[in-house]
Amino acid sequence: IGNPLVSAAQPAPRIPALEANADVTAPTTQRSRATTSGVPTPAMVAPAALETLIARWRAEPHHQAFPGMLNGGITGALLDCHSNWTAAHFLMRQAGANEPPCTVTADFHVKLRKPTPSNVPVQLSARVVESGPDRATVEATLSSGGVVTATCKGLFVAVKEGHPAFHRW
Repeated sequence: IGNPLVSAAQPAPRIPALEANADVTAPTTQRSRATTSGVPTPAMVAPAALETLIARWRAEPHHQAFPGMLNGGITGALLDCHSNWTAAHFLMRQAGANEPPCTVTADFHVKLRKPTPSNVPVQLSARVVESGPDRATVEATLSSGGVVTATCKGLFVAVKEGHPAFHRW
C-alpha cells in the first residue's frame, strides 16, 4: 500500500521484520501483507510483549479518500494484513515451528472510529485474544498521532496443502 516501514524510533532491541523471508514475488492478493503496490509493511514484535505486533506505515496521496484523510478501504486492508501476520506469528510460536503457517482471514470486522489523517504515519498494533491449534482470533488498532482511529477483530485460520492459499506468501 505504499511506502515501506516508516523510519521512526523503534524500541530496543530491534527485532527483524516478520516478513523478511516472505515471497515478495507472490501477487499481493496472495500474501498476508498490507500492500497493493508491492511494497511490504514490515511488522515488528514489540519486545515488551511478544504477543503484540507493531507496524508503522505512511500513506501516499493515492491512499486518500479525500485530501488529508486515509481511505477506509486502505485502513481495512492494513488491519486485515497486520492481524493475519499476528495470527501466523502466534501460531508458529504456539506450535514451536521455525516458520509461520499459511493463514487466511475467516472472519473480519473493522470499526472506523474517526477519520485518519494521511499526512502523518499510522501505527498498527495487534494481539491474539483467543486461539486453537490452527486458528487465532486477533484484536487490532490503527492509531494516528496516538489516537485510535480504527479497530478490528478477526479470525485467522492456518490452511493445509490443497487449499488455494497454501504457501502463496
